[in-house]
Amino acid sequence: MNRTQLETLLGQVRDGAVTPEDAAAQLSLAPLRDLGYATLDTQRELRQGAGEVVYGAGKTARQIAGVVGGLMAAGQERVLVTRIDEAKLRELEGIAGGPALDYHADARLLVCGDGMPEPDGAGSVCVVAAGTSDLYASEEAALTAEFLGNEVLRISDVGVAGIHRLLSHAGELQEASVVIVVAGMEGALASAVGGLVSAPVIAVPTSVGYGASFGGIAALLAMINSCASGVSVVNIDNGFGAGYQASLINHVRVRHGGR
Repeated sequence: MNRTQLETLLGQVRDGAVTPEDAAAQLSLAPLRDLGYATLDTQRELRQGAGEVVYGAGKTARQIAGVVGGLMAAGQERVLVTRIDEAKLRELEGIAGGPALDYHADARLLVCGDGMPEPDGAGSVCVVAAGTSDLYASEEAALTAEFLGNEVLRISDVGVAGIHRLLSHAGELQEASVVIVVAGMEGALASAVGGLVSAPVIAVPTSVGYGASFGGIAALLAMINSCASGVSVVNIDNGFGAGYQASLINHVRVRHGGR
């Protein structure tokens, strides 16, 4: 049961269309559904404001279809599937009776169901990619934020090798409620952006780089050691985690009535 369904049920009790006893019976249902290979958290949207997201890597197409179908049957209007490749997508497309699928190959993200919602956050989320090679992670962050109801601005290929490219976007950066910075190599872009804005900065180190980048560890350590205040860091290549965190920040005032 999601928030809309709960509000509808409470309204029906208020109007006398549903008895308090019947409402209590519906609410007493366990907020879980056991599929054998997965245990669905069917009331996550009610608790956290966003429904369960499916991590596609390591799951078969049949398992993904079962999880998505179970979540949607429980009232989730749309389901996000991360880290899914095109071969698995083709298998999903061959399973009859499934929801509409909207696949984003660059981010390896799949939106199942009603598509992207209208933005309802307090402001905008700006996603900044250091280089074109970082777009796989920056698009995962941007699309995740859009899926969760945020207006997203993308700024790409503005790494510190040509800092004037970043400075030409200073006005856009300063208007954002949250900024996500995605960078590999030495990861210096997060500190550069952190020194330009008053908004929270979420840094995403990527595994892009030559040998001494150690698959993103160099960028991760640089970002953790940033001298710019207000910079937090997620795991290597974790665009999803950054997009989700940015959405939480951008919806704080919405959840608390504008305060």
